[in-house]
Amino acid sequence: MISFNTFVWFWMAVAVIVFFVLLYIKAPYGRHTTKKWGPVISNKWGWFWMELPALLIFPLLVIFGYPTNKIYSAILVVMWLLHYVNRTLIFPFKIRTTDKVMPLAIVFMAVFFNSINGFINGYWVGFLQPEMGRMPNLHMYFGAFIFIIGMAINKKADAKLIALRKEDVGYTIPQGWLFKYISCPNHLGEIIEWIGFAIAAWSLPAVAFAIWTVCNLAPRAFAHHKWYKEHFKNYPKERKALIPFVI
Repeated sequence: MISFNTFVWFWMAVAVIVFFVLLYIKAPYGRHTTKKWGPVISNKWGWFWMELPALLIFPLLVIFGYPTNKIYSAILVVMWLLHYVNRTLIFPFKIRTTDKVMPLAIVFMAVFFNSINGFINGYWVGFLQPEMGRMPNLHMYFGAFIFIIGMAINKKADAKLIALRKEDVGYTIPQGWLFKYISCPNHLGEIIEWIGFAIAAWSLPAVAFAIWTVCNLAPRAFAHHKWYKEHFKNYPKERKALIPFVI
């Protein structure tokens, strides 16, 4: 029978494959939405349903498990919930669109992805967490600090993008703050979040989640950057896609 760690390594390998696939195939939601992928659902409810498994699975596994360090586990659960309460219950219903949709196929794939990531991380924290001291180690505090920075970047970028989307106006070029340097500070913020979580958790599943985040959002940022340049002739030439001054 396949071991837990072997499965997680396999899951990371899948993430790398997905990265290269997404460099050539744009996931059809948001500005890249298409109805060629079959039946669609409101993007607000699509976001809700596809993020819901992660919101529920991770904390439930920790609650019903027997973690060796409850303070450490509680901090990880709080970090997880800070992201997923916003992403599941707040962000979707702040989006200023009335008739935007996403394919159900994307929702189902995201449900699968979030279920796996919620499970492997929740199972590790709740059932496989190794013995450790009574208080979290330094990497927990450092990782939590990085996570908070990433979350702040992600939320501020989302707020700026949402503010641009008036119901009677299409897409416009984001200006100011980190948008001066990159097209997708929201994606950069989320990548930083889960790198911070991986440092705090200090576990293979958390590293897998960070890798999945990079493999999913980096191609997305490249696609957004290309889209901006194709749709706006005056798009800033010095602006990068994801990392200021780099790429």
